[in-house]
Amino acid sequence: MSTAVNKYDVLKSNDDSGEEDSGSRDMKDKPLPQVEVKPGEHPLQYTYSLWFSRRAPGKQATTQNYDQNLQLLARFASVEQFWGYYSRCLRPVDLPSHSDIHIFKDGIKPMWEDSANKNGGKWIVRLRKGLASRCWENMILAMLGEQFMVGDEICGAVISVRFQEDIISVWNRTAPDSITTGKI
Repeated sequence: MSTAVNKYDVLKSNDDSGEEDSGSRDMKDKPLPQVEVKPGEHPLQYTYSLWFSRRAPGKQATTQNYDQNLQLLARFASVEQFWGYYSRCLRPVDLPSHSDIHIFKDGIKPMWEDSANKNGGKWIVRLRKGLASRCWENMILAMLGEQFMVGDEICGAVISVRFQEDIISVWNRTAPDSITTGKI
């Protein structure tokens, strides 16, 4: 883990200008190398990507500006790598409104237009302010630890911080598969 550039500073930004860091955007468009799991680390079943997005209040979301607002912060393939990144992230309760944190399987963009999400759906839990941080942590730990027991079906999870509530969602690949979605 490099400490020269702290990509987590984006989570602390209160900039409402709608301007994004183009350096992070460029990372998404290049093929990414495999994440190395070092000896002694505990590998996860899948490699995951940690994304952040923030929409300026009052701006209507479109596919184009949504994609531009997505910033790839990190990728991880082991328990130790996850905790190294997650421990430096702000918790949902500390994020400004209209912020989203996305944890998705590597290679899947947190957008409905991604081929893995096109036929999928999502489970949504709406929580009043102040409750989301613990629920979010428990949910992503269950996802990373494969506790849903649905194999490759889960694409990722999102915490959406809004003015009056916080929204946690789990995205899955095949919405019509009621048996699998029922397990989630």
